[in-house]
Amino acid sequence: MSWQNIEGHDRIVKQFRRALQRGRLASTFLFLGPEGIGKRMFALKLAQAFLCERVDERKLDPCGICPPCQQVMSGTHPDLELVSKPADRSFIPVDVFIGDREHRMRTGMCHRISLTPVSGKRRVAIIDDADYLNQEGANCLLKTLEEPPPRSAIILIGTSEQRQLPTIRSRSQIIRFAGLEADVIGRLLIESGIDPRQAQRAQDIAGGSLERARQFVGSDALEHRERLWRVLATTPCDRRELVRMVTEFTDEAGKEMAAKRIRLREIAETAIEFYRELLRQLVASENGGGNSVSPEPGCSPANPVREFAGQIRDQWRGNSESIASCIDRCLDALWQIDANANVPTLTEAWLADLAQVHRTRQPLALS
Repeated sequence: MSWQNIEGHDRIVKQFRRALQRGRLASTFLFLGPEGIGKRMFALKLAQAFLCERVDERKLDPCGICPPCQQVMSGTHPDLELVSKPADRSFIPVDVFIGDREHRMRTGMCHRISLTPVSGKRRVAIIDDADYLNQEGANCLLKTLEEPPPRSAIILIGTSEQRQLPTIRSRSQIIRFAGLEADVIGRLLIESGIDPRQAQRAQDIAGGSLERARQFVGSDALEHRERLWRVLATTPCDRRELVRMVTEFTDEAGKEMAAKRIRLREIAETAIEFYRELLRQLVASENGGGNSVSPEPGCSPANPVREFAGQIRDQWRGNSESIASCIDRCLDALWQIDANANVPTLTEAWLADLAQVHRTRQPLALS
């Protein structure tokens, strides 16, 4: 079963239907979950349901063919605001929310969503890339989130709770999206014409993300990921080999720093995947689970990251806090990447910290 051709999120559909039928729909939502699992499409379909002229919004089943539905999908509906980070910026500019200096509070998303809906139903704002809201941008949103206009709905889309500012988290109803099941990803890849063997390999390490799976097909990203896991699974971790491998991978992107940052972000996310699996296995072992560790949603039992994490699990002499420290350090590296930190300096410092935890099995003293 899928809702509006969106796979894997029927639980959340039921949650919204209940809220609408009871007349208790919140005004601000924070959609969190891995990239490439359909959060943005879900938000657009939700906007369609709110603005559809043929089907009552309480049914949460937009027709998809009336003019308002088609305007939502094309991004031209007068009651829909779409916000995202420009490709050439590190954060979402405040002008998007409150207008430029000459038109402060007379234009921008916060002004427009306060206006009376053109259709007489709702005003809807979808803020993609909520991970890239800085303090200034969040402050511009505060008044709107604290005193939302009547008949308005604001949807922010991000990847993890850790990357959201406290002021945003506290004023939003958090909706957590799980990664897609591996077999669902494989089926969708095959239906799009991907060779079944490539689809199988990509689905197993996509972490529940269809977008990431598509990126892996036909690229050398699969080999790079497995090389990283292999180095992280050695005892102790070889810092020089780790730095050499990561530097080589980022340099292959060319001279453009933006491309290097994309690759470095991929490395950080791959490392997080490894440490999360290692943490799961260690906790299961400590709780008497032995070697039996059930896969997470989006993971195949043959997922190679599980095999590499298993190689080091029994040799890990530290506790779960030391692994959690590695995850925190990788999340910090992601933040530094987005903040345009110097790539070589960041790479050296970040990987040295990871190697230190592998050597000492003691958590880092992160500031």
